[in-house]
Amino acid sequence: MQKTTILTFTLLSLAILPAMAQVQLGSGLGEVWTNFKSYSAEMGKYFQDNLSENLKPVETYSQNALESSKGNTELKIPNPVDAGQRVRDSIINESYRSESKASRFENNAAVRANGVRNEVSRFITRGSAEAILGKDGQNRTQVKLENTESTLKSISDMSDQAEVGSQGFIEKARSLIPTNVSNGAATAGDIATTGAISALTQLIGATQLESIKIQQAQSQIVGETFAQTIQTNQSLQYSNLNLANISQQTEEANRARRVDTSTEAARLLRATSQLDLFGRKVVK
Repeated sequence: MQKTTILTFTLLSLAILPAMAQVQLGSGLGEVWTNFKSYSAEMGKYFQDNLSENLKPVETYSQNALESSKGNTELKIPNPVDAGQRVRDSIINESYRSESKASRFENNAAVRANGVRNEVSRFITRGSAEAILGKDGQNRTQVKLENTESTLKSISDMSDQAEVGSQGFIEKARSLIPTNVSNGAATAGDIATTGAISALTQLIGATQLESIKIQQAQSQIVGETFAQTIQTNQSLQYSNLNLANISQQTEEANRARRVDTSTEAARLLRATSQLDLFGRKVVK
């Protein structure tokens, strides 16, 4: 009876091997909230350091729009659509027409407001890219990838240890089989019970080892997927930067064309006025 009880506990121990293999993973993974707060902090730092350079002379309106469009008190990430609309409304409603302050943007309030709105959207896009591709963002990415690789190595080591431990449990379970079975003194019932226990031990061992191997493979796939996701995210940031630059170049080209058109129209009007003046006859 005592040996049967010990054998039962041995089989139960073998059954919980996967749970043992899942503990003590690498640290640093799963801290998604902490990492995202770091990302938003980097965006905020970029906004603070580059607002005047990118949005002068309307930085006051832009700063107010960015601050008022933040939807979360902890993340403090501005809504680009809301921020653009707010700065546009501010410029139009307050008739921001100072010639000295409108050097980068159009003199027409509506056209200038749309230009500032587009620049705010590009500014937020660049801030997001800076938070991911900048120095601190790359350091966070490196730490996450290193922790992922360390965790996968730990899982692989625990899988190997579990395999060795499983074989030890199986051998110990076999050693607990009553001796009367091997010396021929056992009854038919004892032989049948012992055979069933031996077969059950083999089955549990094989099943649990297979489960551990599957979990190891799944962990490796998840790690590879995570690394690919990071690379894809970085590629998207580069694409967003390129689109922002293209948008800015297009807007500047359109602005230059409007200036040339206005200049040509003014020159034509002046020439026409002069011709009319010289060609007019004095009626007595």
